[in-house]
Amino acid sequence: MKNHYFFYLAIAALSLASCGSSGYVYLNYPQEPQVLLPENVSNIVLINRSLTKNEDKSNQTLEAITTGEIMGSDKLASDEAIKGVFDGINNRSHIQIIIPDSLRLYGTGTRAMPDLINWDKVSEICKSANADVLLALETFDSNSDIIRSAVIDQVNAVITNGKPSPRIPTSARVNVKSYWRLYDPYTKTIIDQYQQTHYMNFNLVNGMPPLNALSETAYATGLDYINRFLPSYYRIKRDMYKKGKGRDKDLFSIGWRASEVAKWNDAIKAWKRLIEEHPRSKSAGRAALNIAVSNEVLGNTDLALEWAQRAYRDYGDKLARDYAKILLRRQRIEI
Repeated sequence: MKNHYFFYLAIAALSLASCGSSGYVYLNYPQEPQVLLPENVSNIVLINRSLTKNEDKSNQTLEAITTGEIMGSDKLASDEAIKGVFDGINNRSHIQIIIPDSLRLYGTGTRAMPDLINWDKVSEICKSANADVLLALETFDSNSDIIRSAVIDQVNAVITNGKPSPRIPTSARVNVKSYWRLYDPYTKTIIDQYQQTHYMNFNLVNGMPPLNALSETAYATGLDYINRFLPSYYRIKRDMYKKGKGRDKDLFSIGWRASEVAKWNDAIKAWKRLIEEHPRSKSAGRAALNIAVSNEVLGNTDLALEWAQRAYRDYGDKLARDYAKILLRRQRIEI
C-alpha cells in the first residue's frame, strides 16, 4: 500500500506560456520520499545524543584546535540541527516532532558511532513522550576549512616560490558531519540510519567566518535530513494549442484566456462547446487535446487520458497521440 505522504496528482500549474499558435503549461509532480515511514507512525520524539560527558571532553581539545572548531560550539550547533528537523517537517506533513524537555543523551561526542540505544530505553523515551518512534542525532561534528586551506596555500607557495604567500583567505567552508538513527520500539528495528556531510560557504569578516556560520550550517543539516521523509517534486511540461482555425478562433481564444488565469473549468466548458458546435473541424481536435491537459492540471488523470485518446482517435492529432502514451505510463506507475 502506498504511503499517504505520496500524492498521485499534479500539485499545481506553475505557469502557462505561449508562442505563436502553441502554448504549454508547467506542472509539479511529486515523487515518493526516500524513506517511507510505517503507516502507524504519526509522532516522532527527537533527542540529541551527539554530546559527550564532562570527563571525556579533554580528549576533544586537540581535535577542536586543529580543525578550527570553537570549543563548545558543537553543543549549541547540534541543537540547531534538531531545530532544523522540527522546522523542516512542521506544517508540511501529518507527522509531529516532539522534543522532550530533556532532549540529550550522552554519546561519543565525536564522529565515532555510538552503540544502539538499549531497546528498553527507546521504549521508555517513546512512552514518556507519547511518541511512536525515536529519532536520535547520534553524532555531530563540525569543521572549518579556513585553517586547512590556509596551511595548504602557504605550503604550496613555499614549494613554488620559496616564500610564503601574501594572499589572505577571503572565504571559508563550514562542514557538518552527522549521523541519524530512527528507532522503532515496537518492532525493535532501525527504520532509517543515515550519515551526511553538509557544506556551506561563507565570506570572511575580519579574517573570520560570521558568528552564525556554524549555526546556519547545522540548521541546514537538520532540514536536509528530514527531507528524506517528505515527497520531492519534479517539473513537467505539457504542450497545448493557443489558437483555433477559421470560424472557431474566437471561441477557442475564450478557452485559452480562461486557462491563462487558471480558470481551468471555464476553459474546458469553452472548448467542449466548440467541439459540440463544430465536431468535424480541425479546431475540435485541438480543443480536445487542451481539455485533456486541463484535466491533468485539475488532477483528473483518467479524464485526461480519455480526452487525449479521443483527440487522436477522432481527429488524428499527433500531439495527443504522444500525450496519451505519457498518461498511460503514468497510470501504470500509480497502480
